Amino acid sequence: MKDFAHASFTPEAIGLMTTAMDSALSTLPHPVGSRRVQSVAETILRSTMEGERDPAVLARMALLELLISPREDRSSGSIVRT
Repeated sequence: MKDFAHASFTPEAIGLMTTAMDSALSTLPHPVGSRRVQSVAETILRSTMEGERDPAVLARMALLELLISPREDRSSGSIVRT
């Protein structure tokens, strides 16, 4: 994960992030690939570092960012925008 080497969070914040992560991942179709899991985690970490503490908002932000971020087309290796 990028930019989180020196991040630290309180036990309460870790609990909120865990709830947000579980909520966000539970809405995605299975199987959920590791790139998607990493993207969701990075958004939740970044948003928590910026001060957000509502697990529902953290999950929504992660899913929205996942939706608008470019992704690689598996068949051709090119970037696809949806």
